[in-house]
Amino acid sequence: MDSASLLQSSILQLTIANNKIATYIHFTFISLITICLCFFLYFLVVVLSIFFTSPPLRENARYVLFVYMLVNDTFFLLSGFTLMLGAIFFLYMPVPVCYILSTVSSMAFRVTPTTLAAMALEKYIAICHPLRHKELCTPQRANVAFTLICTALIIPNVADLGLMTSSYTNIFNISVICRMENLYVNPFQNVLRSLGLALCFVLVAIIILFTYIKITMVAHRVSSQSSSASKARKTILLHGFQLLLCTMSLLSTFSIALSASQAIFLPGFNFFLFSCVPRFLSPVIYGIRDEHLRKLIKKSLTRPLKN
Repeated sequence: MDSASLLQSSILQLTIANNKIATYIHFTFISLITICLCFFLYFLVVVLSIFFTSPPLRENARYVLFVYMLVNDTFFLLSGFTLMLGAIFFLYMPVPVCYILSTVSSMAFRVTPTTLAAMALEKYIAICHPLRHKELCTPQRANVAFTLICTALIIPNVADLGLMTSSYTNIFNISVICRMENLYVNPFQNVLRSLGLALCFVLVAIIILFTYIKITMVAHRVSSQSSSASKARKTILLHGFQLLLCTMSLLSTFSIALSASQAIFLPGFNFFLFSCVPRFLSPVIYGIRDEHLRKLIKKSLTRPLKN
């Protein structure tokens, strides 16, 4: 009896210690993500205020696409943060609410790399076809391009909803822990999602690789454009790095195979490293490296101090 009691006490102490460690890990990731998200939202407000008060920016397709991407990333980060909290604290949500959050998150997840591809093409046209840049890259065309991107990427979600509703008639009467796998009631849902993601990322990777090669060829061939082409080439490389991080986030699905003791930190870790970091790179790429936008941001931030 003494040995059994001692063993039971040891197990209880170990469980309490593991729970404390899990709590500390969760709190650390939640705090870190919250701080970064606040900075991102602040940057979004600054950029939007500059964009809507600066006509030259509104007339540049590059900045139009950038603003669209920032707004899309905001939807993704907010919906993803909510889903992460639900996964960490095992919160039950009605299936319709969970599905809306998951749909917004998954669609926004795919819109970002696709918009990166559109921005890479804009850079390609500016460097390789400068005489046609003003004709092809207009704000109106940027608006149409982003609308077409969203329309094309929502089709898999509509098909997924059709499969889901046809397979589960009591969908609106249950609550689940809001994870993607808990919404799979038809095996074709997972196949459809995997094919959609694979097609999206392969096409984006091909476009980024194509634009990088073409811009590099121009940089080596035309010395008068070498400076702008070199900068554009570095931007395309950063786009590729963003795409790589987004692609690596697909590896988070393998965390399901880990035991509970090994996976306590994975929801926060995966969301921060593979979802937040690629989005936080956007302000660095265009808010700091872009000379014109950097001057406007600096002027906007220092203006209150002068008053």
